[in-house]
This record gives sequence, C-alpha cells and structure tokens, in this order.
Amino acid sequence: MSNLEIPQHLFTAIDHVGMAVPDLDAAIAFYRDTFGMTLAHEETNEEQGVREAMMAVGDSGSHVQLLAPLSEASTIAKFIDRNGPGCQQVAYRVTDVEQVSAILRERGVRLLYDAPKRGTSDSRINFVHPKDAGGVLVELVQPAASR
Repeated sequence: MSNLEIPQHLFTAIDHVGMAVPDLDAAIAFYRDTFGMTLAHEETNEEQGVREAMMAVGDSGSHVQLLAPLSEASTIAKFIDRNGPGCQQVAYRVTDVEQVSAILRERGVRLLYDAPKRGTSDSRINFVHPKDAGGVLVELVQPAASR
C-alpha cells in the first residue's frame, strides 16, 4: 500500500492536446480561420526545440497546442518524420506535478524526466512514457500560479 496521500483526482482537466505541425504560422491560421479558435499564447521553447502556440477551445480553458520544430534535431521534427503531422500528445492538468509523478511511479509507470521541467507559460511539466500509456505520450501540466 502507498504511503503517499492520494488526491481525489490525479488529473483535474484536459489541459491541451498537442499537434505536431511543420509550419506554425500556417497551423495558427488554419485553427483560427477554419475552427474559429483564438490564439491564447505563443512562445519559443529552446529547451524543448519548438515554437509553439496555444489555441483556445472556446472559453473552456482547454487548448490545442501547435508544436513546430526549431530544427531537424528536435523531438517534434523526428515525430513528424516518423508519423507525419498530427496528434503528438494529450496533456492533463494536475495540481502538484511532483505528487502525481510519485504516485504514477509507485504504480509502475515510467516518467521521462526525474524532475519536472519548464513548460508553456512557466508551467511545470513531466511526461509518461508512451509505452506505459497505451502508445500515447501523456503530459502532466501544473500551471504557473498566476494562471
């Protein structure tokens, strides 16, 4: 039995669904003009090797994250080369990324990072290994306190 206090819900919401795209500007225009989504945030994350945009899904608080590679060496470039553009990850919002990571590790799930890294808008993130989540890359997102 676990010594960790288990929260009522490990995940509090779907934070975003990540889409690998070859051209960020074209993808932003498509999601804006075709699906009526609005650009909520855009940034370059050198550590992750991406230029990204968060497209708001109405006023739900959920987003579609568009991820374009900064170089051919980036994980997103490799994903696109292997699979083509498309759904790359599902991200769940959590209140405490360390606590949820520890609980998942106790349950036999591998995480990609030993400690959380910086994500979009100064969130704190980690990822569940796709082989431990039915082939899906699952991101854990603890939003920055101001969000």
